[in-house]
Amino acid sequence: MLNPFHVDKADQATLSQLQVDLQSQFDQLKQDKLSLDLTRGKPSADQLSLSNSMDGILEGNYFSDSGTDSRNYGGLDGFPETKAFAANILKTAPEDILIGGNSSLTLMYHAVLFANLFGLNESQSAWNNENGVKFLCPVPGYDRHFSICQELGIEMVPVPMDENGPIMDKVEALVKADSSIKGIWCVPRFSNPTGITYSTDTVERIAKLGTYSASNFCVFWDNAYAVHYCEPNAKDVSSLMDFAKEYGTEDNVMLFGSTSKITFAGSGLSYMASSSKNLAAFKKHLGMLSIGPDKINQLRHLKFFGNRAGLDQHMQKHADLLKPRFDAVLSALDENFTSSSALTWTKPEGGYFISVDAQPGLARKIIELAASLGVKLTPAGATFPYGKDPEDKNIRLAPSFPTIEEITKAMEVFVLCVKLATVEQQLSKAS
Repeated sequence: MLNPFHVDKADQATLSQLQVDLQSQFDQLKQDKLSLDLTRGKPSADQLSLSNSMDGILEGNYFSDSGTDSRNYGGLDGFPETKAFAANILKTAPEDILIGGNSSLTLMYHAVLFANLFGLNESQSAWNNENGVKFLCPVPGYDRHFSICQELGIEMVPVPMDENGPIMDKVEALVKADSSIKGIWCVPRFSNPTGITYSTDTVERIAKLGTYSASNFCVFWDNAYAVHYCEPNAKDVSSLMDFAKEYGTEDNVMLFGSTSKITFAGSGLSYMASSSKNLAAFKKHLGMLSIGPDKINQLRHLKFFGNRAGLDQHMQKHADLLKPRFDAVLSALDENFTSSSALTWTKPEGGYFISVDAQPGLARKIIELAASLGVKLTPAGATFPYGKDPEDKNIRLAPSFPTIEEITKAMEVFVLCVKLATVEQQLSKAS
């Protein structure tokens, strides 16, 4: 059978026969009545089980090393020991850290909300004092970042990415030209969904944005996958805070992370880092809605990991479970579409996603075809602001949660749907 991703060289008769053959396979798969889901990057049950020994780990000792009773109120910004743990992950100093609850998304939402309503540098810095607020959104990107902006009425400006991160010439030009741009979303290591890691040059240039941006501009640095490698020598990301301190832009950066895909997704630890001025303003408003986070959970995590070496050993166990899943997806793509100009995909060294670009105009069709065979994929457009992929080509694959067998079957369906959609597109062009 002719590889359909070279069908631009085929005549119409060949294309028509290929469509018949692919449709027959499609109809046969429909009889399997599958129910598979590759929509979100959830940890598998096996990954969650890696942390089961946290249950009861405190053995009745609820006091921190500094002597604080974790069962009581207080400690709005976290234990000193927990700050040191998080600082090591975010590559900054413990005094730059605030510990939250189980969700870094909650911290990010509140950070944007507080900056918008109250300002992080006295009330005059509040974004809603101005006529319109914009955020730069590297694309393809994380749909929940976009949802925060949409919820708060912040206009989103897409910025393209390459293998080094956001196209910085474009970012810098936009920030210099438009003072209504108040932020940029970044997922710097194993970016969602492309899996790329920002280059050192990109990190440095992002840190320098605050030297010429509006004074109340802020980089929202969501380092969600800081330690989530699959390959042992995966590229690391440089410290944004180190560069910010070098250029005097600490007030223009906020860093975020969590253990939600390290320990338990529903009961991990979240943390953020910023300047002392920003943290003081954030805590002032945070104190209106919380007396303090779950300090018992902080102690559980500290006891469970012990030190950074313990964290690294734990993450290797995650990698051992994740890598075969990623390999199953990449093998299917390699076997069917290598050397094809019609389908491209990323090969991440870590994180939770693989980004695929089909031919323009086909993403929605491929996703609909897969759904009709019982395989759910992330909705078309989800990786772009307002859910609108201008070329309708990007598809995010999330292989972490299903079993290897389920992924293999789902990829059989995905490959078939890509082929069928592409052949039909070629036929429509030829007619």
